[in-house]
Amino acid sequence: MGGPLVLGIDLGTSGVRVAVLNAQRELLFSKAVGYRRGLEYPEDWVAGCSQLIQAIPNADRMRLEAMAVDGTSGTLVACSHDGQPLGNALPYHLACPEHLSTLTALVPTGGPAASASGSLARALRLIQQYSQPLLLRHQADWISGWFMQNWRYGEEGNNLRLGWCLSENQWPEAFQHQSWKGALPDIRPSGTMLGTIAPELARQLGLPEQLQVIAGTTDANAAVLTADAADDEGITVLGSTLVLKRFTDCPLDSGAGTSTHRVGGRWLAGGASNSGGAVLRQCFPGIDLAELSRQIDPDQDSGWDLRPLIGRGERFPVDAPEMEAVLTPRPVSDSLYLHALLEGLSRIECQGWAKLTQLGAPAPKRLVTLGGGARNPQWRRIRERFLQMPIRSCTSPPAAGVARLALHALQQRSEESMVSEGESHAPS
Repeated sequence: MGGPLVLGIDLGTSGVRVAVLNAQRELLFSKAVGYRRGLEYPEDWVAGCSQLIQAIPNADRMRLEAMAVDGTSGTLVACSHDGQPLGNALPYHLACPEHLSTLTALVPTGGPAASASGSLARALRLIQQYSQPLLLRHQADWISGWFMQNWRYGEEGNNLRLGWCLSENQWPEAFQHQSWKGALPDIRPSGTMLGTIAPELARQLGLPEQLQVIAGTTDANAAVLTADAADDEGITVLGSTLVLKRFTDCPLDSGAGTSTHRVGGRWLAGGASNSGGAVLRQCFPGIDLAELSRQIDPDQDSGWDLRPLIGRGERFPVDAPEMEAVLTPRPVSDSLYLHALLEGLSRIECQGWAKLTQLGAPAPKRLVTLGGGARNPQWRRIRERFLQMPIRSCTSPPAAGVARLALHALQQRSEESMVSEGESHAPS
């Protein structure tokens, strides 16, 4: 069997997954590994990518022609111009309220970068922490740079919360007068070619030296790409965090914790909560939640009202950096406690869809769910009861979604080459 293959790399909140697709978008290989220490360590991103790439069967690895990376939107690292991290990355959920007054002078109020929970606030903390010159790069952009050994570029969707204006294709005017302007990436649209893998790295990983690196997207957008959602469907990602996404005809008005991306030529609006599956892992370490869930009657109320946040602060459906989690009192029954937490997560999801609809997104008639929580039938039934709409699950990994971006870029290049060749042979 011949033909090109593409590689997708998904850098999530807890680990890395790779996916290899053929030209028919069939999944040939997929494997995941957890971070050794945690999301904050760029060395763990590299280790995960290296380990998983070398696990791809050699015959498939040598047929790879393009790759793309997605990462957690908002996880930001300061590095030198040759890509060396100056310290740990600041994770997407970290709020920096000490820079709130500075944000007001730099970006429009209510925009995705105006929150203390946004990347710009974290960037200001990193600039204060490290001496210049430095580079500021989000997780997916830094790893894409590592593959090329060139950290010049950033993908547009990953940088909205840093201040990039998608409608005007530029950084805010106020940025032009800042001493740190040179730390910002040169922005490229999702799905465009950035360059070729560094030759030495290609040899180390057993990859073709002509492998093209394509501008990727955020982890939530990658999940949407693999969901194949219909026009009347919304997308909920139940991973470590709770993410809501909806295709729209035009960008939404800015709201707390929301952003509008351009993915595959379409507008994709949404928001991400700090709540999600990470709270469940925190509350039930080492416990089989699938077995515990089977003890729940999802058609009955638990009688508890909890707010399941992983720590202080919420970003969507409300922008509240000081909001505290409500995880107590804890009932004696573990199944009742899980029931209450799943209801709390469902309330946040319900409020999130109401917020997106309020901002102008069409109300979905059905939902597609991805992520680990999509495999829990009791949670799905609780959500259907709260949201009053049918829900279907999609088990294809986000890594396959970002691989589709790489495949589309390859196919687009091939079509352009055929057109160009046809024009060159046309009679004058």
